Amino acid sequence: MKAAHHRLKNTGIIFFWLLLWQAVSLALHNSILLVGPFQVVRALFAQTLMADFWKTIVFSFGKIILGFLLAFAAGILAGGTACRFPLMEDFLKPVITFLKSVPVASFIILALIWVGSENLSVFIAFLVVFPVIYINTMAGIKSADPKLLEMARVFRMPAGKKLLFIYRPALFPFLISGCRVALGMSFKSGIAAEVIGVPGHSIGEKLYMAKIYLSTADLFAWTLVIIVISAVFEALFLRILAMASPGCSLPEKQEG
Repeated sequence: MKAAHHRLKNTGIIFFWLLLWQAVSLALHNSILLVGPFQVVRALFAQTLMADFWKTIVFSFGKIILGFLLAFAAGILAGGTACRFPLMEDFLKPVITFLKSVPVASFIILALIWVGSENLSVFIAFLVVFPVIYINTMAGIKSADPKLLEMARVFRMPAGKKLLFIYRPALFPFLISGCRVALGMSFKSGIAAEVIGVPGHSIGEKLYMAKIYLSTADLFAWTLVIIVISAVFEALFLRILAMASPGCSLPEKQEG
């Protein structure tokens, strides 16, 4: 009953904002400044009828997801190694600080020179996600219960079992929390990189062309595509992580 009431409330809130959006667009009566939700849906439907619509989605999200997964694997590997060998942590500290501090726009421009526009979103997604996963991996491993680790040492527990039964439950809550942030950052930065690099058959190219032709409806339509697909991938990936660690539930999103 409570869940149904919660869903009804959220539906009502969304409906309110859609009505307000439509009312403001009608009041402005300027399709360049703002279009309403009905115009956006119409533009999205028109895009789906084009031959390269799905090719564009597969190209952009395939590249961004590849960058995210590479950074996810590298961040866990580097974080675990740094916990095992403190000297590596010292060596990586300036690199992580640099990656966290430098604006994404600077990375995009440099990466455009280094790797070209075709693989730009892969590279940028990797650079943005890696420090988040690395930091959360280290925090998760260091949060392992010292009493359990002492017990494992006394009973000479094999390294594989120690990793599975002690470090995994400690790591996964931090990993899930980090991925919730990193996933959104990877899609935002990856699409931003495409808008600057304008690789062919990419969502960034579509957004750039919408800007050139002052097509606000197409701009909103592609933005909606980005939101929906990134949300779906985030939900699936976090669910897989939660399933990989029994007893580890997904953290609830804070309500505004």
